[in-house]
Amino acid sequence: MAEALKVIDKIGQKFSFTFDIKHADVGGIAIDNHGKALPDSTIESCRASQAILFGSVGGPKWEKLPPHEQPERAALLPLRKLFGLYANLRPAICYEGLTHASPLKQSIIEGGFNVLCIRELTGGIYFGQPKKSEPLEDGKGVRSIDTMVYTTPEIERITHVAFKAAQKRARKLHSIDKANVLENSVQWRKTVTQIAKEYPEVELIHMYVDNAAMQLVRNPKQFDVLLCENMFGDILSDEMAMITGSLGMLPSASLAEGTFGMYEPSGGTAPDIAGKGIANPIAQILSAAMMLRYSFAHEAAAQAIENAVEKVISEGYRTGDIYSEGTKRVNTREIGDLICAAI
Repeated sequence: MAEALKVIDKIGQKFSFTFDIKHADVGGIAIDNHGKALPDSTIESCRASQAILFGSVGGPKWEKLPPHEQPERAALLPLRKLFGLYANLRPAICYEGLTHASPLKQSIIEGGFNVLCIRELTGGIYFGQPKKSEPLEDGKGVRSIDTMVYTTPEIERITHVAFKAAQKRARKLHSIDKANVLENSVQWRKTVTQIAKEYPEVELIHMYVDNAAMQLVRNPKQFDVLLCENMFGDILSDEMAMITGSLGMLPSASLAEGTFGMYEPSGGTAPDIAGKGIANPIAQILSAAMMLRYSFAHEAAAQAIENAVEKVISEGYRTGDIYSEGTKRVNTREIGDLICAAI
């Protein structure tokens, strides 16, 4: 986060504007300081802002808490619901200079790739009711229930987001479902097909989620925009992150109606390297670029950050997670400084 704020400051100097930045506790540190993962003071600070630039929330220290009190479940999910952050955008970009870091064969990803996953974020099995565990009638165990629920309007609004994104890219959209098994997915496919008529210039391809998981490994270049319901998008976007080479490279945006959004790295806290100054800050920095694009409508500033990141990567600078022989290893602060200098 320190590196992302440094980059934002440099962008402000370049484009002659300033940010009013307020810091607020969330997740583990909020539990320590306030007794809960999402304090009222943090919520109020978010309400008074135009956007949230989010860090990371969890760690081993809080894993023994009851599930409903743990940082991820008690902070992230309520924030999404509170602010109506229904559209999650996760770009998975494998830069040409980083194909070596991907676990996929070089022949598959030569030249790199760029795929955008658009995930519905406030519906589906994560939020559906009932959600509970109850004893079996014979007392010999427990029945656990999660409910997958989607309404037509929920599917329609995320579908419009995906088609509008596809219009600005390669005009190809894969809609991911499990319509051969799930009633939800039957409705999903029917609704997406109907909306597609409003975007005749975009090619629509329906694909089952299990096939999509295989195809991302077999040939990620066939995809441009993926449209997914909540759980499928959660899983596939993490797979996309892995095949790019490092979670430390991937930003995300969670958008509400209008311009409000929350911007965060796709990865988590990485407690094994915390405090060592070696974490890759690029995902956090690129999340700040997405914030400039979607919440502040400053495309030139967003592009300046993205170009700077690409320039630093092309010059061979690498944090440990993307390092390879023949490149230049740098730490968290150093790569932040390099990106600032390249803006």
